[in-house]
Amino acid sequence: MHARAVAASTTALLGTAALLFPVSPAQAAGRGGGPLVIAHRGASAYAPENTLAAVDKAAELGTTWVENDVQRTRDGELVVVHDDNLRRTTDVEEVYPDRDPWKVKDFTAAEIARLDAGSWFGPAFADARVPTLEQFVHRVERHHQKLLLEIKNPELYPGIERQTLKVLGNEGWLDRSHVTGRLIVQSFSADSVRTVHELKPAVKTGLLGTPPVSALPLYAGFADQINPSYGSLSTAYVSSVQAFTGPHGRPLQVLTWTVDDAARARRVAGYGVDGIITNKPDVVREAVGG
Repeated sequence: MHARAVAASTTALLGTAALLFPVSPAQAAGRGGGPLVIAHRGASAYAPENTLAAVDKAAELGTTWVENDVQRTRDGELVVVHDDNLRRTTDVEEVYPDRDPWKVKDFTAAEIARLDAGSWFGPAFADARVPTLEQFVHRVERHHQKLLLEIKNPELYPGIERQTLKVLGNEGWLDRSHVTGRLIVQSFSADSVRTVHELKPAVKTGLLGTPPVSALPLYAGFADQINPSYGSLSTAYVSSVQAFTGPHGRPLQVLTWTVDDAARARRVAGYGVDGIITNKPDVVREAVGG
């Protein structure tokens, strides 16, 4: 990996001793004119999160990128759901009242497929179900969208990285056109991100969180992005991240989450982030032109 120079004041502010070399104007221009807008769990302000309806709504709003969360059932199926239990976004307590604490890993895919994953959001979505990863990527493909996939709680699901890549490969998502511009795999677990990179080096990866700048040389060996919450950001931090080169020879990117109002979107865009993850992609796009 190669680091690039940031201003001395930035280095002093962040207290890093990393050696940084300058960014070329061509590389800076390559980051584009405005941040990407990514629909968080689909357009989840307008449809139940991580459902096919949320993907459809993101497409209706003209949003190219969709983010989701992947976990594994008891019988080894990958499903798209955020929490490690099913209580918040399904009727699991009513359907299976004796299965407390209703963990995803304790239910089969067939059992989860019975659950209503939409009525909690509104009666119009009563038919929504927890999709499998296959179903989800089919819908994203139908809309010609792009996917930011989060491996959720990998410590609960040994081998989920290899399995996720296998499903993506089976569905045609590991060909050149997808891995070069339509797919990113991210996680809060550095070990999980590293594993994805080692298994499939062509896949672009992101590390969720706000690691110290001193740790970036290590992460830049296997992560193309550092993706922090918006509340942890500053111009100095974004610049320092982007000063490093990732495993595919390009500056590390910064996608921040979860920004839903115009003023905050404009503020983080002003920090120089490469993308904004949002429940309201229409509001953010209107604010920043991404």
